[in-house]
Amino acid sequence: MDRFHIRGGRALKGLVRISGAKNSALPCMAAAILTPETVTLHNVPYVRDIITQRRLLEDLGATVLTPELRTHKITAAHIELFEAPYELVKTMRASVLALGPLLARFGQAKVSLPGGCAIGTRPIDLHLRGLEVLGAQVSLESGYVVARAPASGRLRGAEVNFDKVTVTGTENLMMAAALAEGQTILNNAAREPEIADLAELLNRMGARVRGAGTSVIKIDGVEGLGGAEHTIIPDRIETGTFLIAAAITGGELELKDCVPEHSGVLIAKLREAGVEIEEINRSTLRARCRDGGLKARDIMTEPHPRFPTDMQAQYMALMTQAEGRSTITETIFENRFMHASEMQRMGARIGIEGHTAIVEGPTPLTGARVQASDLRASACLVLAGLAAEGETVIERVYHIDRGYEKIEDKLRKVGADIERIRESVAVNSEQESSAPVIA
Repeated sequence: MDRFHIRGGRALKGLVRISGAKNSALPCMAAAILTPETVTLHNVPYVRDIITQRRLLEDLGATVLTPELRTHKITAAHIELFEAPYELVKTMRASVLALGPLLARFGQAKVSLPGGCAIGTRPIDLHLRGLEVLGAQVSLESGYVVARAPASGRLRGAEVNFDKVTVTGTENLMMAAALAEGQTILNNAAREPEIADLAELLNRMGARVRGAGTSVIKIDGVEGLGGAEHTIIPDRIETGTFLIAAAITGGELELKDCVPEHSGVLIAKLREAGVEIEEINRSTLRARCRDGGLKARDIMTEPHPRFPTDMQAQYMALMTQAEGRSTITETIFENRFMHASEMQRMGARIGIEGHTAIVEGPTPLTGARVQASDLRASACLVLAGLAAEGETVIERVYHIDRGYEKIEDKLRKVGADIERIRESVAVNSEQESSAPVIA
């Protein structure tokens, strides 16, 4: 398996271009199942999860062309299978997003249960209850969700009340309702920018979706959808990661092709902690650490628009370099502090009490051999390595490849001493892909 070698202590300076959001590209790719016509997506990031989603679409019978590196032309005119198998769902939970589109267009779908993840169980019960409200018959058979539309062949619009906010559940139900008969109302819907981006694509395909980005989404079903062309929004989590990279190394970075308003709460919290962030224009940010240094500030992860759970690990790395004690409370997932023990190997003073991490800083970090447990933990360890004295070796960096496009190249261009070491021995891909995954 590949690993990173990072020699820390360098202030990062220069320009970073933010890639497209993989958490937006994945549901947009799944939405192409809803039509036999071609859906063209631009600004698709070149990351492992996108490759997995492409493989799923091709296994179903769709054609996926890439005339340019970040452009996908998806045509699902000849879907031959209606199943997302375990072999793919176990490596990327977002494969479950095929459920709603397959059921809506073809009246049937079979999707493997995603199983547990390294950050805790993330059941899809809310997806299934919502589909049942729309008239689907849902059963569990040998580890698979088997769903069938009513005898009429079409789902029926209805009012769906989510017990908890669910991003993929909202996306699945939005796509299913787009072809349902009548109106569907989703209450307590997720409000992430990625939800609004998916709705924009669906509307370009001929759907009638209103309220995306709010807690109430209304979808008036239509009989059929057509092709469309759409550009994926920038990745707000990559944006946040590089904002922290500038501050934790004492450098200055200009981030282009981002959307500052998508990261409003994060930017506000970083400013409180002593990070100077200047909005150059609607798509450019400049970040550096203030002369007074970093100050400890508490955070609690909550659904959008509050502090994102996908930035919790990176923020923890920053707090190890801040003056004072900070508390980081995780309310989304019950087991998302595994990076803390790896940072302790580097000298960080972090205590865990239930769902809260207590960080004492500032603490000099020293390079060590550490292991990534998931996607965002990988980013946390990279940031810690950039700030540490000496060499840090990060194992299992295939996790970071799931969501960051060539992060080592971007970091190297702004002054980081980072190198990817590839094993000469062939990697057992089944062993690598069987590791727990998170978004």
